[in-house]
Amino acid sequence: MTSTEKDLEFENLLTYLRQSRGFDFTGYKRSTLMRRVSKRIDLLSIENFVDYLDYLEVHPEEFNYLFNTILINVTAFFRDLSAWEYLAEQILPNLIKNKKTSDPIRIWSAGCASGEEAYTLAILIAEILGVEQFRQRVKIYATDVDEEALSQARLALYSTKDIQTVPDELRQKYFDLVGNRYGFRSDLRRSVIFGRHDLLQDAPISRLDLLVSRNTLMYFNSETQGRILSRFHFGLNYAGYLFLGKAEMLLMYSGLFTPIDLKNRIFTKISSVNMRDRLLVTGNSVYEESSKRLSRQLRLRDMGFDTVSIAQIVIDNTGILVMMSEQARTLFALSIKDLARPFQDLELSYRPIELRSLIERAYTERRPVNLTNVERYLPNSEKQYLDVIITPLQDIDTNLLGVSIAFHDVSRYIKLQEALQRSQQELETANEELQSTNEELETTNEELQSTNEELETTNEELQSTNEELETMNEELQSTNEELQTINHELSNRTSELNNTNTSLISILKSLQSGIVVIDSSFNISIWNYMAEDLWGLRTDEVLGQSIFSLDIGLPVEQLRSSIRESLSKKKQFEEMIIDATNRRGREIKCYVAITLLLGLDIQGVILMMVDVDKVTSMISTQDIKERRQEK
Repeated sequence: MTSTEKDLEFENLLTYLRQSRGFDFTGYKRSTLMRRVSKRIDLLSIENFVDYLDYLEVHPEEFNYLFNTILINVTAFFRDLSAWEYLAEQILPNLIKNKKTSDPIRIWSAGCASGEEAYTLAILIAEILGVEQFRQRVKIYATDVDEEALSQARLALYSTKDIQTVPDELRQKYFDLVGNRYGFRSDLRRSVIFGRHDLLQDAPISRLDLLVSRNTLMYFNSETQGRILSRFHFGLNYAGYLFLGKAEMLLMYSGLFTPIDLKNRIFTKISSVNMRDRLLVTGNSVYEESSKRLSRQLRLRDMGFDTVSIAQIVIDNTGILVMMSEQARTLFALSIKDLARPFQDLELSYRPIELRSLIERAYTERRPVNLTNVERYLPNSEKQYLDVIITPLQDIDTNLLGVSIAFHDVSRYIKLQEALQRSQQELETANEELQSTNEELETTNEELQSTNEELETTNEELQSTNEELETMNEELQSTNEELQTINHELSNRTSELNNTNTSLISILKSLQSGIVVIDSSFNISIWNYMAEDLWGLRTDEVLGQSIFSLDIGLPVEQLRSSIRESLSKKKQFEEMIIDATNRRGREIKCYVAITLLLGLDIQGVILMMVDVDKVTSMISTQDIKERRQEK
């Protein structure tokens, strides 16, 4: 598998996590994230990200293990520093400004683990209020279900590594050295209250100004997240703030919270919540029974809507798809995963017809918009016809809640109408054909008589055609003889070419120099035996290989520019002496001559290579022989 295919599979996995659980990990470093997910799938002996995505769909409990693997050691002081800086510079000052000087400030750190984020909150607020005001006004409730983590948090002792993310000036101001560990200031520690709390079973802490729950929601499924978020909504004061982790987006709960800064995952409470959401956080039996009755009614309503015989969808006034019937899912290939998605992101919003502008028109005119015979092309090349009705949904106070879109399949009626029109046209055509048939019958007799005459003429033509075929046969025989002659000439030329090649090979072998011929792509086409003797590579090992890819004692890179100049006709001949190492490992001085090989076009370059020392030795020996003969 290529790296591109692997990256694409991984991105699809991240998209699935975002759509199925609402957690966006795209802000995390890709290499680290992929390494941690790969570690998890290796433990399960799964081969790739595609199979792991299938595994997640079948085993939803795997999400917990995956998130634990991804978020190893993620709790820390000032984790995601930019988000804490935004909280300190924009949110906390605004929170304090809207309170009276004597009003208490209540904060809840849900899922606090070993307490680093709770103490980070204490530091930031103490910096704004001052230590004295902090002790008098601030209560930070830090909760978790892990008793071991809470015990560590209550000790408030951290190693040097744990507090390395705390700026030096804050470290000196808020931590005391206890042995080889750092302890949070005891006078401020009293304002941070730790306790065990189950987000699902225990009542939420109330009258909160700020609720911090970073990367805790991702351990729960969508339904449970809704219950927890409703409890968070209940616990916050009017316009209270919710601070989540980097991977948490609240895509499906825009009715409870609205983002102040989505990048840093800071939201504010929306004050108006329906009774269904409030019932999620009540603990007494009356509200529980009301919740069950309401739940049954809602299920009954949903089932009734789901089973209607037409395709119908409902979009709220923020553009989110909130309901769709079974017919709509079947007709437009929608799934449950598409619920809570922006309608504009769905193909249905613009195909088979642009619906977004029509929805705006229905909102503006506050009346249904009807469209008839909308054409929709199916995958089997057939056409479907739909009547579309876009109906604005208004509350009792005439506020627009959203829009309902119904799709009536009228293909059967359109096809029936077309069939009737075709039948009428066929009947009219049949009458015309009957009239013309009578006229044709009258003329047929005349045509038959003329046909007999034509047949007689045709017979004579056939006889002449036969004679022409005999003439063509003779011409073909002569052509065949000419082709045999040409074939004989080609055989003779082939023999001559073979002789020429044999002579060329003999010449190359007789030369006492290494001869290498390379083409215009630097690939070797000739490598004589002296080149083999010099560099230790056989001809069959180098033919077709690039001269620059050879691992020989000749530094071929030094020849690159000269070879390029020869191929570009800047130089037709160049010679040089290069330090090299022959196949026996002996350092030599190699004489290299580079000559341009020309044909109809530039064919390549000839390299002649000679061991200078060897040639010198041979010349000296020859001189000695000649002197002896003279004596």
